[in-house]
Amino acid sequence: MRVANINGRLALRGTDGFIDVAAASEGRFGPDPQQAFEHWDDLVAWARQTLARPQEIPDAARIGTTDGAVWGPPVPRPAQVFAVGLNYRDHVIESGLEIPQEPAVFTKFATSLTGHERPVELPEGLVDWETELVAVIGRRCHRATRETAWSYVAALTVGQDLSERRLQLTGPAPQFSLGKSYPGFAPLGPELVSTDEFTDPDDLELGCMLEGGEVLQKSRTSDMIFDVPELVTRLSAVCPLLPGDLIFTGTPAGVGGARNPQKFLAPGDVLVTWIEGIGTLRNPMLAS
Repeated sequence: MRVANINGRLALRGTDGFIDVAAASEGRFGPDPQQAFEHWDDLVAWARQTLARPQEIPDAARIGTTDGAVWGPPVPRPAQVFAVGLNYRDHVIESGLEIPQEPAVFTKFATSLTGHERPVELPEGLVDWETELVAVIGRRCHRATRETAWSYVAALTVGQDLSERRLQLTGPAPQFSLGKSYPGFAPLGPELVSTDEFTDPDDLELGCMLEGGEVLQKSRTSDMIFDVPELVTRLSAVCPLLPGDLIFTGTPAGVGGARNPQKFLAPGDVLVTWIEGIGTLRNPMLAS
């Protein structure tokens, strides 16, 4: 199942375009994308049956075109947003640090979320890119084990952990959460892809580039130090994870701040981020 937030409504990708879930289900499921996580398993089962009988989908439920549509973050109001730093070996090495023994966890505040094709206003400073696989929790999870961890993950999506490096590194202690939480600093989407769509969700290519320019990052999620099951296990050992919570799982090598000379995003850049089997996220950068 692939779902998106189109014009503020939950939409299911069909074989020939998107379907408005509330209309197609005749109100069984509401239009709010966030509410999808209250009954995720039922939604997946309904979607499977609906897509198997496309001739029965009413014309009024079909979204004719997404041209000019507003793509919101597919998870618009998560209760908790976790993020993990230094989770790829090559990124740790380019940062001149030692391989961590524990995940470096911080948060991105929910007001930083934005969607596919949404512009990001660049604040004053040095704004860097960080391609990330984002795991979305599907049901309440407390003290998961590695063996059960994937069963709590509803879907995966593409994310960017945009970071203003000056604020991030200001003060006697780093300001990770603030430096990574300006409006638009958590692009997400364009779709959520349910975990049953993947042959091996632990090994996906990911990367980003400047549109019409160079590839900035390219790696595989199998290079994570702490993979998704390990992160779910360790986070849920402390915090109960709730339906719709997000886990930004870290970024590989290639960030601008670690380059020589350094390179950062500028107005007019268009950042294109992809993950194998999920899709491509596109965000133009604007002057503040």
